[in-house]
Amino acid sequence: MMGSARAALLFAYRDLLRFWKFKYWLASQIVMNLADVVIFALLFNNIVNRQYVPDYVKFMATGVLAASIFASSFSIGREVGAEIRREVSHYLLALPAPRYALIAGRVLGGTLRGLVYQLAFIALNVALVGVPGPAQALAIAYTSLLLSAAMSALAIAISTSTRDFNLQATFRALTYYTLFFFSSVFYPKEVLALRFPPPVAEAVAHTPISLAAEVYRWGFGYSSSVSPTSLLEITVWAIALLALASLLYARNLRGE
Repeated sequence: MMGSARAALLFAYRDLLRFWKFKYWLASQIVMNLADVVIFALLFNNIVNRQYVPDYVKFMATGVLAASIFASSFSIGREVGAEIRREVSHYLLALPAPRYALIAGRVLGGTLRGLVYQLAFIALNVALVGVPGPAQALAIAYTSLLLSAAMSALAIAISTSTRDFNLQATFRALTYYTLFFFSSVFYPKEVLALRFPPPVAEAVAHTPISLAAEVYRWGFGYSSSVSPTSLLEITVWAIALLALASLLYARNLRGE
């Protein structure tokens, strides 16, 4: 058991080290997420109905916190997909480590990437929105950990579902944009209820990205309350996605 845990940590450490090699990608992602705050927030701050969004700058800053960890966690999927195409995965499977240690290590590596990337946006929210209290800080950390792990596992499973690069990119993009735009990152639940049929608006409010954004807005003090089931729902989402994605990744490694 100790040997398997050590192997998983080594795989995760390898992925974390490789993260720093993508400095231009990291820079572009940071600029894109900051642009979301600067352009959207400043442009719409005096346009959006303040009945629904009292301060769009703070609303967007907390929403981008969810978007940033989502995007950075998905970066692990591209690399794992490239390894499948180039058959580097055969080398990894030949190493003296159980297959489940490889799967756990890759998911852990993607999780750590997401958490590291999010630190800059946490600082941004502290500066723009407010300083979370102890209970709120724990809720923020818990949400970030689960969201990063779930999105990393999902990205890995999607990217290894086919060896065709174009299909990999298409599947990732469809998943990314579906979860990203059908969320409350850009619009509050009240606006979603006005624009979508009730069942769709309700479903969007309970996606992992929307739930995380809700926790962040409460955690940094933008919202005065949060749904009592938000953390539970995020936990259920994370467990389900981790289990399903790990099984798919194991299946894809076998080439089935």
